[in-house]
Amino acid sequence: MNHDLTEGKIVQKLLKFAFPIMVGNLLQQLYNVVDTLIVGRYLGENALAAVGSSYALMVFITSIIIGLCMGSSAFFSIQFGSKDQDRLEKGIYIAFVSIGIVALVLNIAVYVGIHGIMIFLRVPGEVVLLMRAYLLWIFAGIPAVFFYNYIANLLRAVGNSVVPLLFLAVSALSNIVLDLLFIRGFGWGVGGAAAATVISQYLAGTGIVLYYFGKYPALRVSRENRRFDSGILKELAGLSSLTCLQQSIMNFGILMVQGLVNSFGPVVMAAFAAAVKIDSLAYAPVQDFGNAFSTYVAQNFGAGKTERIRKGMKDAVLTAFVFCLVISALVVGFAEPLMGLFLNEESAEAIAVGAGYLHIEAAFYFGIGLLFLFYGYYRAVHKPGISVVLTVVSLGTRVVLAYVLSSIETVGVTGIWMSVPIGWVLADAAGAWFYFHRKSRASV
Repeated sequence: MNHDLTEGKIVQKLLKFAFPIMVGNLLQQLYNVVDTLIVGRYLGENALAAVGSSYALMVFITSIIIGLCMGSSAFFSIQFGSKDQDRLEKGIYIAFVSIGIVALVLNIAVYVGIHGIMIFLRVPGEVVLLMRAYLLWIFAGIPAVFFYNYIANLLRAVGNSVVPLLFLAVSALSNIVLDLLFIRGFGWGVGGAAAATVISQYLAGTGIVLYYFGKYPALRVSRENRRFDSGILKELAGLSSLTCLQQSIMNFGILMVQGLVNSFGPVVMAAFAAAVKIDSLAYAPVQDFGNAFSTYVAQNFGAGKTERIRKGMKDAVLTAFVFCLVISALVVGFAEPLMGLFLNEESAEAIAVGAGYLHIEAAFYFGIGLLFLFYGYYRAVHKPGISVVLTVVSLGTRVVLAYVLSSIETVGVTGIWMSVPIGWVLADAAGAWFYFHRKSRASV
């Protein structure tokens, strides 16, 4: 379904366009939340600590692949729109081979460097064996992550956003069923949790590839276009590099914070693993609203409707503020019961630590909501470099302050939690400065 966002009521159009994106992301978040919940409830704090720390690592690794796939999708959209079949086929081939090589190198590197990775993440002794067992399984899913995200972005580029969502839904549901079967039924522990995730990833990856070959013969690469073109490779790299850089910076910062959290021991690790899942699920809709806003700005930017962009910014900020206010109140008010979903009554200390995290983070959700709007805006007006700057400000502040504040004896782990909203606020201030500076120069 096509959406023309250059006409009509702004908020209504934005929410209608954003809804399918929100559903897809919530499914992805639910996938991760249920995985964490089952591990925490049935395998205990140490297992949850191992899985939570591994998740931060996998997000960093896969963000590189996803960033490259998203950048390539822009090239596919351009060629599809211009009906240049030869350049489209060459781009599909070159992007597949190039990103596939990156995925393979990453896959080999993490297996070879698994010991060094756990040292870097400062994993405590009582969690090392559990985390190693989990990672040995979970790394096997990297090829599936590549296949799914490559084809999903290709299909979205030609206007099909529904099929990737359906395969993601199948993957999420199968992961829940297999988690319960492998952990509760077979007693396979953290290895069972990892196996459930990997099998589900391959279901999605294999399924979407078969769908692509069966339903999209026009997108199959002909033999004469299965060759490298340096010009197309350069164009693909240009479109992908900043997206990949932003994703990598963001998730590397989170990985460094995860290493600091690990230094406080399994209780804090388990609390952080559960609280982050609640956190991500809570603000996922406003993140997707920011992505939808980016498309809104891009369409109006192309149509030269500067005043509609400015009006849209005001309406989007107000909408995000109202949403974040409601979600903040709910998460702050129900922090302890939410943590109790992931940990049993024997983990009272971890529940208290996680609730402390949520009380601080959730109170400032509008900070990250506004930041997502700025990310979307600057991508749409062809200023992706500013989005990278905002990411560096947000994550750089977070990492530095987390290490500084947590080293103060009277502050401790609370300093890690405090550093996050401070980073959001500073990045928002930078984003607002860039926005009003551009506006004062008669730009959008």
